[in-house]
Amino acid sequence: MKVAIFGQYYQNDTRPIIKDIFVFFNKNNVEIVIEEQFLKILYEEKIVENKYNTFSSHQDLNSSFDILISIGGDGTILRAATYVRNSGIPILGINAGRLGFLAKVQKENIETFLKIVLEKKYTISSRTLLHLSSNPRNHEIDIDFALNEISVSRKDTTSMITIETYLNKEYLTTYWADGLIISTPTGSTGYSLSCGGPVLIPEVESFVITPIAPHNLNARPLVIPNNTEIRLKVSGREKQHLVSLDSRFIVVNNNTELILRKNDFDIKMVEIPEETFLKTLRGKLLWGEDKRN
Repeated sequence: MKVAIFGQYYQNDTRPIIKDIFVFFNKNNVEIVIEEQFLKILYEEKIVENKYNTFSSHQDLNSSFDILISIGGDGTILRAATYVRNSGIPILGINAGRLGFLAKVQKENIETFLKIVLEKKYTISSRTLLHLSSNPRNHEIDIDFALNEISVSRKDTTSMITIETYLNKEYLTTYWADGLIISTPTGSTGYSLSCGGPVLIPEVESFVITPIAPHNLNARPLVIPNNTEIRLKVSGREKQHLVSLDSRFIVVNNNTELILRKNDFDIKMVEIPEETFLKTLRGKLLWGEDKRN
């Protein structure tokens, strides 16, 4: 088995997790290839001493890899997706962060779940991505897809922005708000949820449009089919606004047309039988904790 490892280092929290992973893989003769900057940190912190092969971009990953292990939180997985891209390599998230809807493997169960990975007793969940383009073209858009969401928001102002919105070239509405979130099912438990959006099961073939602090209280989140083309045009008091693709921000001139649609490839996530999406919902959102239920 050949495994790529990408991660973030958190003082004290991550050290025992990383050690357990490396001990297990080395004991089972698994070939390990580590992201270059992450390995540099591991050397500096004296967590590992052996020499390992490294990768530094998506071009270094190919079908020879069986899996990519992401060590950190959900944000780490979002960054890991930019390395995997269309290679088809499945991602398994080991949670060294806090909430962890995507990074499901908890530090207490690492060896148990790694045995499942080694024996390939897991399933694959394909996660839809959002694709972004613009007219005129914005050359800052290097990585043009998002696993969680694409959002537009105000920049250098406390004033709201207006977001003219079209679905399949038909006018929907103009939002007057702090911003607008277009979320995938995967991202429905993230930024969109915190702004009042619904939770979608990962397999649902839909996107969610969620306004951020809209001035009109009747502007509610909207679920649309994921084959819908979404066009946005922002205006406001400032000449520019922000567009984020997961955790990556770019600056866009007002009145630029933003075109969002379903991406032409998916990201594959490893699903462990004992850590289902519904179990994660109950655990992370504390569903059922009310003793009156």
